[in-house]
Amino acid sequence: MPLLLLVLFIVVPIAELAIIIQVGQLIGVWWTIGLLIVDSVLGSMLMRAQGRSAWRRFTSAVQEVRPPAREVADGVLIIFGGALLLTPGFISDFFGLLFLLPPTRALIRRVFLRQVMARITVSLAGARVPGQPPGGTGDVDGTAVEVDRGRLGRP
Repeated sequence: MPLLLLVLFIVVPIAELAIIIQVGQLIGVWWTIGLLIVDSVLGSMLMRAQGRSAWRRFTSAVQEVRPPAREVADGVLIIFGGALLLTPGFISDFFGLLFLLPPTRALIRRVFLRQVMARITVSLAGARVPGQPPGGTGDVDGTAVEVDRGRLGRP
């Protein structure tokens, strides 16, 4: 974790500044500033459009009475991508676009959800059953009930 923080707060900003300086020397200061402003504006427009689309898919999932896990993950990635695009710099813009474009966002979402599910599984594997000694693998009493899907009240 400390290495990640070092990279995020020291290495990335220095790399962003170095690239901005290089682009500024290549095309000029005002063109570089203009380019950074234009990509922030276009990024906010893309974020708004993708956010609306994700919101429609979310409400559709809720109306269909199915868990909106994919839609929530998309919403988180869209917000994160939009924040990266609004941050001045070309590296952050590149990664922001990856989070906002649907094909690359789908890949990132799969990796993200796989990591989250792995952490949840590890956390649950380490959980202990109430009334059992720590480290014990006791039996859990319960009752299974069959549910008639026709009675779930789907609209």
